[in-house]
Amino acid sequence: MTDPITRFLLVTAAILLVSHLLGGMMRRLGQPAVLGEILGGVALGPSALGLVWPGALDWVSAPAVLDGLDKVGQLGLVVFMFLLGCELRTDRIRPPRVVAAVVLGGMGLPLVAGIGIATALAPLLAVDGTGTTPYALFFGLALSVTALPVLARILVDLGLDRTGVGTLAMSSAAVGDGVAWLGLTFILAGTAESPTTTPMETACLAVALVAVTALCVRPALRVLVRRVDSERGLTVSLLCGAIIFSGLTQAINLHPVMGAFLFGVAVPWDSETVRRVGHQLQDFTLIVLLPVFFAGVGLSTSIGLLGTDPLHWLALAAVLAAAVLTKWAGVSGAARLAGLTWRQSVRLGTLLNCRGITELVIATVGLEAGLINELAFTILVFVAVITTALTGPLMRKLTPRGPDGDGGDGPAAEPVRAAGSGRTTASTT
Repeated sequence: MTDPITRFLLVTAAILLVSHLLGGMMRRLGQPAVLGEILGGVALGPSALGLVWPGALDWVSAPAVLDGLDKVGQLGLVVFMFLLGCELRTDRIRPPRVVAAVVLGGMGLPLVAGIGIATALAPLLAVDGTGTTPYALFFGLALSVTALPVLARILVDLGLDRTGVGTLAMSSAAVGDGVAWLGLTFILAGTAESPTTTPMETACLAVALVAVTALCVRPALRVLVRRVDSERGLTVSLLCGAIIFSGLTQAINLHPVMGAFLFGVAVPWDSETVRRVGHQLQDFTLIVLLPVFFAGVGLSTSIGLLGTDPLHWLALAAVLAAAVLTKWAGVSGAARLAGLTWRQSVRLGTLLNCRGITELVIATVGLEAGLINELAFTILVFVAVITTALTGPLMRKLTPRGPDGDGGDGPAAEPVRAAGSGRTTASTT
């Protein structure tokens, strides 16, 4: 009989091996490595391993192993959300008018469609006893997000990261992430029930935490960054701050990732030392911690939940179609109305359809908060995987190779311009 610690270590090694092997395969196929890492987590769950080797799944999913994986996965989420918050830089959001239009269209239309689908499918996807309003709002929010980290990787792979459309896509995704996490905070605050706090008290405490962060913590962090010369000392200080904030939001009945994201937003990212610390944390998080989180997602995802019931598969098809079409139409239509050309608008709508890690995190938060059931969670995981897998190939189809080998859209090839004029509305750098 293998002791729990040995079993946990062996399972962790298997997770890292499978995830990174599939990540390497995805890179060879022109997909972001994170897609393979997500599929690696799914492969180790009931959807794959449980079908071909049930005994191995029982060994992997022993309570002691799951408990350890959950804690490591939560730590990975905390660090990842801290880094994501650090990347939310308002000084890079330009042009504001176009970004605002794209965020409004790209989040508003999927939100409305998601609320409608969630309401219609409530008997199938909602948890018994959960209020219809928070459940529907959450589901709509889950369909409206874009995965900023995965989008950045796709843009680099396609050589579009320094183009006008690429810059606008990153700015819109960053603002959209901030709006999404703020919206999720209010949804969780409105449904938080505990013996110690009411939903109204949770909401008030959340507002107070944001105010203290903006007025006190952010200035203090600027002083800390200037005075701490050691990268090790700064790393420990920032990590401790992110973890403490995570504990605070958990204590007021919000998810720990909210605190980590809020603390990350407060960090002054204009320091070279802070940037180096962020890159170091990012490497360990992406290589070790996030694959463990993906494994936890995979163990909660089961194709078997879809089963042979046509209604379940129709629900998946409806949610996927609504997610893709409304996001594309909302972004493309808003961008066109804001003055971009049709070609730029269509490509921007395609890019912002990438949901990746962000949707997985939001779906996990919803499952843990009791806002959705396991079938809804499985559907959202499928939507995240499929939309991420489609983004790269579709963008390659929409980006013909130019004679200079840069796809006709190099750093200065296609700035974002207002239709019918020579006025540049977004930087190409």
